[in-house]
Amino acid sequence: MIWLVLGLIFLLVAVVIFVKGLPPSRPVIGKVASVTLLFVALICFASTSYVYVGGNQVAHLKRIYGGSSLPAGRLIALSGENGFQSRILSPGFHFEPLLTVINDVSVLPMVEVPPGFYGLIEARDGNPLPSGAAFAAPWPEDEVKDMLDASYFLQNGGQKGLQTTVLKPGVYPLNLYLFRVKIGEGNVEVTYDLEGRTDADGSTDTLITEIPAGFVGVVKSNVQERPGSECKEITNSDVSALSVALVPRGCKGIWESVLNPDAYYINREAYDVTLVDTRVQTWKYRGGYVKRSIKLNVDQQGKIGQTETTDKVVFNPNDDADRAIVVKVEGWEIPQEVRVLVQVTRENAPYVVASVGSLREIEDRVLTPTIRSIVRDVAGGSIQLPRVDGGSGYAVRKTRVLDLIENREALQNTIERKVRVEGDKAGINIKEVRLGEPVIPPELLVARQREQLASQLAAAYQQEKLSQDERIKTEKSRATANQQSELVKAEIDVEISEKRKLERKNLGEAEKSYLTALADGQMAQAQVLGEDRVVMLQALEKFLATLERKPQLVELVSKLVPEVYVSGDGADGLGGAAAILRGTGMFSGSEKSPN
Repeated sequence: MIWLVLGLIFLLVAVVIFVKGLPPSRPVIGKVASVTLLFVALICFASTSYVYVGGNQVAHLKRIYGGSSLPAGRLIALSGENGFQSRILSPGFHFEPLLTVINDVSVLPMVEVPPGFYGLIEARDGNPLPSGAAFAAPWPEDEVKDMLDASYFLQNGGQKGLQTTVLKPGVYPLNLYLFRVKIGEGNVEVTYDLEGRTDADGSTDTLITEIPAGFVGVVKSNVQERPGSECKEITNSDVSALSVALVPRGCKGIWESVLNPDAYYINREAYDVTLVDTRVQTWKYRGGYVKRSIKLNVDQQGKIGQTETTDKVVFNPNDDADRAIVVKVEGWEIPQEVRVLVQVTRENAPYVVASVGSLREIEDRVLTPTIRSIVRDVAGGSIQLPRVDGGSGYAVRKTRVLDLIENREALQNTIERKVRVEGDKAGINIKEVRLGEPVIPPELLVARQREQLASQLAAAYQQEKLSQDERIKTEKSRATANQQSELVKAEIDVEISEKRKLERKNLGEAEKSYLTALADGQMAQAQVLGEDRVVMLQALEKFLATLERKPQLVELVSKLVPEVYVSGDGADGLGGAAAILRGTGMFSGSEKSPN
């Protein structure tokens, strides 16, 4: 404004000097002064007619003079009315006559949305929101760029208040007289408005929505984007416990369709997005009890002893769904650990969120109490087992403590079947139920363990005895092999002795036969010749046999026995022989030597 006043003063002075020819004595000087003042006046007028806008800035106009009044309820002028103007001046040089005189010009920063965030938009002018609506209807994706122009926004049904449409990362030359933008970057809240940019502490979070792999996003919309006739409620009759109403995408309520894994620039002030894990998860019920055990030991004498130990099993709420389930069987309270595999399908995810809120709430409020009740009822009730008498079908009897070990599969199948039914009601797919090791009181197991240990010791003793027997046989075989030559020799000697024994026996038999025959002959001879002559004959035969074996005795006999003449009467046939014997002195008789 001051430049305008100065320009008018300089212009007026220049006209006066030029018209009156001041100073009269030197008209040339007056003309020069008049032209100079006129040039200065033009400079003053020009200084009120241009604006230079720097980079990343926008010039905003507020008209002061020359316009009409705004319509009631309007804040932004579309047709040059006095007040905040819808048009803005982009970076660069702008010239308009008396621009800064007619308008109050404010240079404000462009709106910059950093990567990974979005900007929340609030419009200060526009059509009023429908009754009951908290957010303006979203703009179509292909009109968002036009919507950011204030004139287009106001002339094409833009609504006042919080906008559903958000600013994606980038730099925007917005009319901050119309739009107010908030960006939450951690604990810092950045605001762009008619005051420019301000940074302050805040809780607004405008981080983009990321749906990771293995998850889906269930959307609860606070905005009615589609006509009411297109938003009929949808119920899932297949899941009786979750017969809740959903709506099609774009309607107000919980959408039937889900957001698949991706990054979304979605206004979380207008849409609540719940992440639902669709991967198979493990719910563990364990810990929270003291485990007692009795250990058996065997000393060097084979006597069985026992020692008792205790171990506290801790419940970890960060990893475990709940504590181990205590079942009562035959009056004994037995902690039973359970593992359940569960999964929420993408089709059931909206019903889970609509009925309960999240998978964690279904785990805590719905299925965990049900699972604990089913395990207690089945383990502490009856068990169904195949008949052992050869008949078809199954037999039902009261559950025993050792069934938790010996017939665990039958109990698992029953529990899994019942839990699966309850899971279907809650929209949860029960993949598997597995029972862990039951914490059976050691008093019930120690007798069986002692029996088993004794049987094993007996079997070990028997095996050791067999091993010793085999060892003896082996050693004997080894010794036999080492003495094989002696054994063979001994066997040969035994065979030789047996042969000799047989030979001698045979010789004896032959001798016996010979002597018998000889005795018979001699007896016959004695009967013929007489016993004396037979004796003499046998002696002669032996003598002759001796001379036959040892001829050298003939010479010796000839030297010892004198020469005699032997004669016999020949009556008995032995006269000559007897004479010889007598001559040798072996026999005595009446014969005389001729000498």
